[in-house]
Amino acid sequence: MLHPRQHRLRRPHRPARPIPISPIPDSTPDPAADLRFIRDTMERSASFTAVPGLGQVILGLTALAAAWLAARQSTSSEWLKVWLAEGFLAAIIAFISIRWKANRRGLPIFTGPGRRVALGLFPPLIAGALLTFLLQRAGLQSALAPAWLLLYGAGIITGGAYSVSIVPVMGLCFMATGTLAVIAPAAWANWFLAAGFGGLHIIFGLLIARRHGG
Repeated sequence: MLHPRQHRLRRPHRPARPIPISPIPDSTPDPAADLRFIRDTMERSASFTAVPGLGQVILGLTALAAAWLAARQSTSSEWLKVWLAEGFLAAIIAFISIRWKANRRGLPIFTGPGRRVALGLFPPLIAGALLTFLLQRAGLQSALAPAWLLLYGAGIITGGAYSVSIVPVMGLCFMATGTLAVIAPAAWANWFLAAGFGGLHIIFGLLIARRHGG
């Protein structure tokens, strides 16, 4: 008697077909290009690199001219008008030079790191403008130069925290100059302004232009 399992049909075993694999195109990676791309992307997202070195040199030159002109004024009000005009001119030069460098590098100004730089820089500058009116009205013009240098330096430090590393160092130098102006004779105020807004802008502007372009 035949066993029931002998009536089962046995199907021949078929080997599995190999899955076709498309050939990988022959491409040679460029590690240097990849590193440059990663570095540029991180710099754009983490820090504001559109700090204008050449623009700061121009600011320094106009500040030296303002110091020379202010020293030849006969009254304190005329002296103040010269420096206020220099401040207005410096703001225009700074905005144009930042916009030019940012557009050339394809960087946003009012978003990301640029916005954080502005939020750190503008409050001390606005405080300086209000203190200028208050000190002049109180007859404390000798306090103007130290206040300008200290507040400008503080703004550069706080705003420069989101920029290249040399910017906060420049802010510290401005605050050091302002500190010296506090303890120095009031008659030296104009020359401290020349050293700060003129000399420091030129020195650090050249360093920024050399290390970071523009």
